[in-house]
Amino acid sequence: MNTQLKKGVLDLLVLAMLEHTDRYGFELVERVSRHVEIAERTIYPLLKRLRDDGLVTTYLQESAMGAPRKYYRLTNMGKTYLTGAKAEWQEMRTAVDRLLEEAEHEQG
Repeated sequence: MNTQLKKGVLDLLVLAMLEHTDRYGFELVERVSRHVEIAERTIYPLLKRLRDDGLVTTYLQESAMGAPRKYYRLTNMGKTYLTGAKAEWQEMRTAVDRLLEEAEHEQG
């Protein structure tokens, strides 16, 4: 997937993964990368920015696998932002699909 296109939707994907469940960084990498190729080094700066912007908060939780894990949780502001971002994504998706369909029909 095009890097610029990917950058534009990673916030939406990460926030959506946090909508119903708190998750730790590597878990987010694993879940998102099932559908979109991303590197671990991509997620952590994004998570820091989302935290700095007040869209997520963090807490530490003990892990049976070693050191405590830092979990990310959507804030109320993050939930509001996500709702708007989903609506914008749907509008964009609909517009792009229509344009692609129009272009396809013009060729035929």
